[in-house]
Parts: sequence; structure tokens; C-alpha cells
Amino acid sequence: MGTYIYSTNFKDGIKHAAGSHAVTKHAVKYINKYPKFLLLSITIAIAYLLFSGKSYPPIHEFFLSLGYIGTFVTGVLFVYSFTAAPATAVFLILAKEQNILIAGLIGGIGALAGDMLLFRFIRHSFADEVEKLSKEYIIVKLKHFAPELFRKYLVPVIASIIIASPLPDEIGIAMLAAFKAISTKAFVLLSYVLNTVGIFVILAIGNSL
Repeated sequence: MGTYIYSTNFKDGIKHAAGSHAVTKHAVKYINKYPKFLLLSITIAIAYLLFSGKSYPPIHEFFLSLGYIGTFVTGVLFVYSFTAAPATAVFLILAKEQNILIAGLIGGIGALAGDMLLFRFIRHSFADEVEKLSKEYIIVKLKHFAPELFRKYLVPVIASIIIASPLPDEIGIAMLAAFKAISTKAFVLLSYVLNTVGIFVILAIGNSL
């Protein structure tokens, strides 16, 4: 009986080890295949952990002293996950100091500038990995089964929801940058409208407090 239990446990251990090895093998495969995406993700995660939830009153005051130039810079910072919270706090303060219509429009331009930096960076620097990603089994299957009209609008809609939501803009921007059907002009319009609306909402809240 004891020998049987030992044998069963030994076999289970071998299966578990084999499974772990397979997972590790797949992980290493994708790390080697998409090193740029991995590095970008790690950079964003580290920056988020360092800056998220922090409050820097001197920085807030500095942006206020810059006037509408500070509003533009705050817009740039607003789109990145690791600086979105401080930028939101600055916008809430700016609402009491500036014309919210002008601040919203200028902040939207700043947000567009921030989005464009990431959009162009991913579209050009990550072109090789985006091409590899489009050939992955699950992506090929989705393209095969999903109707063309559904595929044409699904990615932009999901990406737009992400950009307009509290979720990190980087995810939505990466989706749009990898989606070749989206032109730079279309992205500019989409980014500006979504970010400007979001900033106007924040300014309106700040003005009412």
C-alpha cells in the first residue's frame, strides 16, 4: 500500500514538473519573440508602482504657476497610467484658476501630444513584433471567423472605450497602433475628442467643488 502511494505521488510529481516545464518553455518563447512589448510593459508597471497614488504639492504649484502652458503639460501627463492620478489632481485645481473651456481645449491638445508619442513609437518601432503578433494562431482564427465589418469596427470601439475610461491609455493606443486600418489622422481625431471630453468632465467636477 505504501509503495503504491509513493508510486502515485512520484508520477504526479513528474506530471507536475512536466507541466511546469511546458509553461516555462512557452513563456521563454514569447519573451524571445516579443522583447519590446515585454520591456514596454515592465517599464510602465515599474513607473506605475513608483508614482501611482503619490501626491506632490510642489509640482502641482509649479504647473499652476505656468498658466496654460502648465495645462498643456498636464494634458500630456494625463494619458499615461503612472502620471494620470497627479495630472487629474492638477486639473481639479486648475478648474478654480482657469477658464475651463480654454483649459479643456488646451489640455486635450496636450493629451493628444502624449498619445501621439506612444502611437508613433509603437507603430514604427514595434512594427516587426506587431507583424508577428498578427500571425499568432488565436489572432488568425479570430480574423477567419469574425465578419469583416465586425473586425473593422471592433478594435477601434474597444480601444476608444479604454482610452475614455480610467483604464491605462497605453492599452487602447497599442491596439490602435497595431490596427493598420486606423490612419494617423483618424487616431488624432479620436484621441483629441475622447481625451478632451474626459478632461472637461474633470474640470467641471473641480469647478463645482
